[in-house]
Amino acid sequence: MNAIHPQSSACHCCASRRRFLAAGCGACAASMLPLSFGRASDAEAKSDRPRVRLVFACFGLTQPGPTWPHIGHDFRPRISQVKAALRKHCQDVEIIPTVVHKPEDAQKLLETDEKDGIDGYVVYQMNNWIKVMQPIVASGKPTLIADFLYAGSGGFLCYTASLRRQHDNFSVVASSNLEDLIESVKCFRTLADGGATAEFVAACDRTRRERTPAERPMNYKHDPIEFAGIGECLSNMKKSRLLVIGPPMQDNAAEKIEELLGIDVILKDYDEIAALHEAADRDEAREIADRWKANAKSVFLNDEDDTLMKSARHYLAQKAMMKKYGAEGITINCLGGFYSGKLKGYPCLGFVELLNDGLIGACEADLFSSSAMIAMKHLAGRPGYISDPVLDTSKRQIIYAHCVATTKPLGPRSEENAYEILTHSEDRRGASVRSFLPEGYMLTTMQIHPLRREILCHQGQAVGNVVNDRACRTKLACEVSGDFEKLFTFWDQYGWHRVTFYGDLLEPVKELAAALKFNFVKEA
Repeated sequence: MNAIHPQSSACHCCASRRRFLAAGCGACAASMLPLSFGRASDAEAKSDRPRVRLVFACFGLTQPGPTWPHIGHDFRPRISQVKAALRKHCQDVEIIPTVVHKPEDAQKLLETDEKDGIDGYVVYQMNNWIKVMQPIVASGKPTLIADFLYAGSGGFLCYTASLRRQHDNFSVVASSNLEDLIESVKCFRTLADGGATAEFVAACDRTRRERTPAERPMNYKHDPIEFAGIGECLSNMKKSRLLVIGPPMQDNAAEKIEELLGIDVILKDYDEIAALHEAADRDEAREIADRWKANAKSVFLNDEDDTLMKSARHYLAQKAMMKKYGAEGITINCLGGFYSGKLKGYPCLGFVELLNDGLIGACEADLFSSSAMIAMKHLAGRPGYISDPVLDTSKRQIIYAHCVATTKPLGPRSEENAYEILTHSEDRRGASVRSFLPEGYMLTTMQIHPLRREILCHQGQAVGNVVNDRACRTKLACEVSGDFEKLFTFWDQYGWHRVTFYGDLLEPVKELAAALKFNFVKEA
C-alpha cells in the first residue's frame, strides 16, 4: 500500500484519495540542503568535464507524511552515500548535487542551470509521487532517472513509462547495486566526447541491459492445479458480487466490469461498515485477535491489544457486510477511510483471513485487481496477492510489495506459512502483515484492465522474501522469465498495482482473455 499512488487507467499519479500529503509538503522546501541551488565555483566552471546536476527528489529531508519509504524516514544518509560514491567513481564527470522538493523548484533550477552551463541531469527519485523529473525531462537535456528502491519506485515506474511516450532524452536505472548507478552516470562522458543526447541515452540503456543478469533455467517446485473450464469460470464470475467501500480507485470502471466480466459491483460509503464495526461481538473479536497473535511469528504494534481488537472487529464487520449483500469479495478504500477517521482500524488482517478462507479481501478499493482475484478464484482456486512492484535489474527481480498478503498462497486447504504482525508501514499505525511467502514456486502475475479490454501478464520464480524497513511490509522477490526490459513499459497505462498468483496460470489466462475477447499482453 502507498499513501499516494496511481491506479486509474490514465495514471493520474496523485490520486484523489491521498491528496492530504501534497498540502503539507510546501513547507518542506525550506529544508533544502546547503548544497542546493547556486552557481558552481570558478574552479569547477573551468573544468572540461561534462557538468551534471545530481537532483535528489524528495518531499523533505525527513519524510513529512505517510508515503513510501515511511513517515519520519531520514534521507540524508542515503543522499550523502550516493553523492560521495558518484564523486569518487565518476571523476570524468563533474557532479553538482542539490535537493529539490517541488516541480516549481525544479523549473527554477533549470533556469539557473541554463546560465551555469549544466550539460545534463541525474534525478534520484526518493519519494513516489514527487513530480520533479517531469520539468527536467521536458527541458530536453540529457537525463538519467534513478529509483531509490522501496522509496520512489511507484513514481519512477509510472512517470518514466509515461514520459517515454513523449521524450527520448532520458534513460533509467533501477537497481539495489550502487555500482549500476555509477556505471550509468559515467555515460555522461559521451557528451564531452562530442556525442549527442541520443548517444548518451543509448549508452545508458546498453549499460543497464549488459548489467542485468541473463535469464537462467528455473527448477520450479511441483505445484499441481485443478483448473475449472473457461465456461464454468465465466458462469461463476457472472454470479459473483464485489462490495466496494469508499471511493473506488478507478473512475467509471464498475459499469464496464459488470458489462464485460459479469461481476456485480456494489458501491457503498463507510457508514455501514463503521456501524457494524461498533456492533461487532467483543468476545468473538477477542478470540480472533488472540489467535492471530498466537499464530504470528512475532508482533510489533503500538498498543498491541487495542490495535488487534480493532482489526478483529473490522474483520467481523467485513464478514457481516459480505453476508448481507451476498458478496464473495470486498475491497475498501482503506487509506481514505482510516486517515479521515471513518474507519477505526485497518482492514489488512481481515483481508488475510478472507483470502485464506477462499474469499476475496482486496486493498484500496482497486476494482481492476479485485476483478482479477475473482476471476482466478473461479479459474484456479488460488488467492491473489495485490502489490506495488519494485524493479531491481541487478538481480533480474521484480519485488511485489504490500502490507497485505495471504498466508495460504497455494489455496485454502494448504498449510499456512509464517507471518509477522506489524504496523502499516507508511504511517506506523494500525496492524498489517509481513507474510513470508514460500520460495521455489512459479508465479503468474497479471492485471485485468476492462476499460482497455486487455489482460497483462508476466511470470517468474519466487526466490525470496525481502525484509527492509522501507515501503510495505511483505516483499516477495520474483526472478523474472522473459524480456526484463519490457517490464519498464506499461505502468502509466495500467497503474502500479499487479496481482500475483502461485502456479503456472499462463495458458488458462490466455484462454480467459480469448473468451472475454480481450487482448492478451505479455508484460515480460
